[in-house]
Amino acid sequence: MSDIAEIKVDGKTIELPVITGTEDEKAIDISKLRDTSGFVTLDTGFKNTGSTKSKITFLDGEKGVLKYRGYSIEQLAEKSSFLEVAYLVIYGDLPTQTQLDAFQSEISKHTLIHEDMKKFFDGYPSRSHPMGQLGSLVFSLSTFYPECLKPNQTAEEQNLTIIKLIAKLPTIVAFIYKKSLGHPLIYPKNKYDYVTNYLWMTFGQRTEDYDVNPVVVNAMNKLLILHADHEQNCSASTVRIVGSSDCNLYASISAGIAALWGPLHGGANQAVIEMLELIKEDGGDTEKWINKAKDKNDPFRMMGFGHRVYKNFDPRAKIIKKACDDILENLGIDDPVLEIAKKLEEAALTDQYFIDRKLYPNVDFYSGIIYRALGFPSEMFTVLFALGRLPGWIAQWKEMKENKEPIGRPRQIYVGEVDREFVDIKDRK
Repeated sequence: MSDIAEIKVDGKTIELPVITGTEDEKAIDISKLRDTSGFVTLDTGFKNTGSTKSKITFLDGEKGVLKYRGYSIEQLAEKSSFLEVAYLVIYGDLPTQTQLDAFQSEISKHTLIHEDMKKFFDGYPSRSHPMGQLGSLVFSLSTFYPECLKPNQTAEEQNLTIIKLIAKLPTIVAFIYKKSLGHPLIYPKNKYDYVTNYLWMTFGQRTEDYDVNPVVVNAMNKLLILHADHEQNCSASTVRIVGSSDCNLYASISAGIAALWGPLHGGANQAVIEMLELIKEDGGDTEKWINKAKDKNDPFRMMGFGHRVYKNFDPRAKIIKKACDDILENLGIDDPVLEIAKKLEEAALTDQYFIDRKLYPNVDFYSGIIYRALGFPSEMFTVLFALGRLPGWIAQWKEMKENKEPIGRPRQIYVGEVDREFVDIKDRK
């Protein structure tokens, strides 16, 4: 195949380089198109535009493949802990035992948040959304640790900022949950591993002992691993473009949290549970709602089925389905909403309508079920998604800085009014 693409504009032939990625992805490099031709491209939503070269994550939606740094998501979910995967995604290689121990030790030194941060909770309205709290609290870390604002940080200074954020986010997320219940805050216990420590702060009580269920720890590890990164999605791209202005890590991650909040992105697992609640309130007739989903004239859509990127089965869903089954069996939960979920899952996996359209249950469907089974309110689901996605956001920000990428500045095609004459306000009609 030729390594040159040609485009003809205004009678002139422009030659553009063809780039091939390590997984044989092909791209036409248009970075000098405007300089050589005066033209820009229009790609609404950037669906066909590569904004960067990245070594972090490879995704093939047609084949249902997801890899972090060359490792399949299946191997990582089966054999690794979330902290191992976080190290891999951020630093490029799986850690040795010595490196992992040092990583865990460094994180353990910074799990506490500044006591003044607790005062923020007193100012939030009682019904404020956890994602709004999370975004503002992460943003505020830049005021508590102003050294992150230092221009031209050394690699050691930058890494300390990264360590602090990884260490403090589980504490912040757990505190958000505890405050929503009106319960006293539970401080971290650094004898625990990363995931167990988070579960301790979330479900532990000052009044009694709490033993963290290993089945729950295993499921949470898998959920966080499966969400650790997902290529140049809306929130990852947001982190990179905000960071490209030389913005500090905390503020850049806060921008990613804002992007993740949307129901078309990270809020999808919350939407799944809200859909199941709607079906329950309507009487629980799943066949009725399945037929509504099949009716092209009905606005109802099944949340948690199919995926915009994956044209095959979401590889993450295959992994998390087993964890979901294990959780439901181990905890012995009797919940009519979860029973509805099982019926919808069965229909999607056996009904030819869903099979033909590849509307399989996706990771949002199963993660929503697990989070509900563990006792989380649906408003917390996207916050948990952010906890898992943190390593990917950090890796994207770090890679952008190391590549010395220029400030992000998309072009546009102007379609507004031209050459209008100013009219004095007394003469306007």
